[in-house]
Amino acid sequence: MNRPKLLDQVRNIIRTKHYSIRTEEAYVNWIKNFIFFHNKRHPKEMGKKEINQFLTHLAVERNVAASTQNQAISAILFLYREVIKKEIGWLGDITRAKKPRKLPVVFSREEVNMILTELEGRKWLMASLLYGAGLRLMECLRLRVQDIDFHYHQIVVRDAKGQKDRVTILPESIEATLQKHLEKVQAQHQRDLKEGFGAVYLPYALNRKYPRAEREWCWQYVFPADKRSRDPRSGIERRHHLSERVLQDIIKTTIRKTGINKPGSPHTLRHSFATHLLENGYDIRTVQELLGHKDVRTTMIYTHVLNRGGKSVRSPLDGV
Repeated sequence: MNRPKLLDQVRNIIRTKHYSIRTEEAYVNWIKNFIFFHNKRHPKEMGKKEINQFLTHLAVERNVAASTQNQAISAILFLYREVIKKEIGWLGDITRAKKPRKLPVVFSREEVNMILTELEGRKWLMASLLYGAGLRLMECLRLRVQDIDFHYHQIVVRDAKGQKDRVTILPESIEATLQKHLEKVQAQHQRDLKEGFGAVYLPYALNRKYPRAEREWCWQYVFPADKRSRDPRSGIERRHHLSERVLQDIIKTTIRKTGINKPGSPHTLRHSFATHLLENGYDIRTVQELLGHKDVRTTMIYTHVLNRGGKSVRSPLDGV
């Protein structure tokens, strides 16, 4: 039997490890770039020197962001460690892309209200969950029906950043609207079932362990796409969750419409959630847990806007 081609091996191992399709696409793309940079030499013939040359090229000549270079490093390390099974040691000779220290953009409470007032239906619900529960964009879109706990007023965020689960708040003010929304989604799911569809993507090959689970109501997405589509990996036609571009465009359009002069995005609502909780006197460790930050130092960045700007220092001009 012929051995799979290198990139097919990469894809197979990524899927075995249950990485997302976005990670798969990014890793395959960076590995291709690495190979083409060295005139299509096979990675087995290369090592630390060639890797350093490529990563330095990204920082110096392509001027990529630090996060972009880090993603390229992760992809190449994955190739050597998981696919080629070759340890390449510490990459200490890389010219690192500069990582600017950016403070998060935060909406005021009034600005959040202006944005939410412009929205309705599922658009309002999604934006309300980003702000009211501190969800990341993809965490919101990947919510399943079973993740919403109306009794305890909480949301279970599964397989979040770092492949960890966490529990956050379900705002009581949106519960009635969310329940009505789920009734509509359930009716749509029943129509899909009658048409011979209704299956949803299940992580970690759960569909093999629980063959009927993919059609059960509890596994359906809270915010499903308007149309069914073919899964790029399996080719199966089913209803996926909404595209992230939908929510990104909604928020950016609404920011422009309201005249808010800040470079906001869906993630700005999460920043605002954290900052406003700290303003309300909640312990930073509590906020850290709700956000799912591994290190409290990540959460500490939100203290820059507490109470007032300028580290709460009163300008001498205001005392005149």
